[in-house]
Amino acid sequence: MQQIKVWLSAARLRTLPLSISGILVGNALCLNQPSFSWILFVLMLLTAISFQIISNFANDYGDGVKGTDNENRIGPKRVLQQGLLSKEVLKNGIIVMSAIALVLACTLIFLAFGSQSWIYIVVFFALSIFSVWAAISYTIGDKAYGYRGMGDLFVLLFFGGVSVLGSYFVQLKTLSLPVFLLALAIGLFSVCVLNLNNMRDRANDAAVGKRTLVVILGSKGAKRYHLILMGIAILLIGRVFLLESYTLFWIPFIALIPLIFHLRIVIKNSDPKQLDPELKKVALSTFLLSLLIFITLFIG
Repeated sequence: MQQIKVWLSAARLRTLPLSISGILVGNALCLNQPSFSWILFVLMLLTAISFQIISNFANDYGDGVKGTDNENRIGPKRVLQQGLLSKEVLKNGIIVMSAIALVLACTLIFLAFGSQSWIYIVVFFALSIFSVWAAISYTIGDKAYGYRGMGDLFVLLFFGGVSVLGSYFVQLKTLSLPVFLLALAIGLFSVCVLNLNNMRDRANDAAVGKRTLVVILGSKGAKRYHLILMGIAILLIGRVFLLESYTLFWIPFIALIPLIFHLRIVIKNSDPKQLDPELKKVALSTFLLSLLIFITLFIG
């Protein structure tokens, strides 16, 4: 039982709702189509969660090995940092989760496309391999992109592009303007979560040589960047739900209310420790937004 708790801690369950937000939004836009498949929807959720767990295991391993997770770090203690799992055991966990993720992804791909298009199968299989690589390479290795200011770009790509656009395409084999706009919005909100995480850890990251975009921009620049990200994301949500004539268009805006107050807190913040609850607020608000979009389009 104790070992299960350790692995659940390494999986960082609080990060999983954000990982499925894009899947909810991409599928929400397909709900009124006769070809919509609930089986594919569930498989997408499971696949997205498995990729996120790989990323969390790898992040624990990579930051632990590099010494980034140390006594000066503000965030929650990691399992490798605390000695709850050894490097070898955690590495094996990454391998096992990667295998599970690829099995889920391949099942999803073949159920979605069958033998109707080998091009789609090859493209989505390549995306699956790329997803595993990206999850692992964020902090592991000498050229970990999370240590070179590239984390934001990859979060935008995967949490927005691959998640929202990919799930929509798997269902309908086409794309549309609203799905592009919502993919960008969810991606930007997800980048905001990473930006808050990096703002909280800025001093320690700079000390150990982890050059996140926040370290590069500095405290004031990171706040401006955060404001721009969230402002564009909110405008995109407004563009879709005010102009696309959805019956219950107002429901998703409920999730945006806490974010207005959140921006004021971030702009005035001077203590990185106080950003940890804001990180949770944005992650949960993004998930709530995605859930409300799904409910709005399901009942509307």
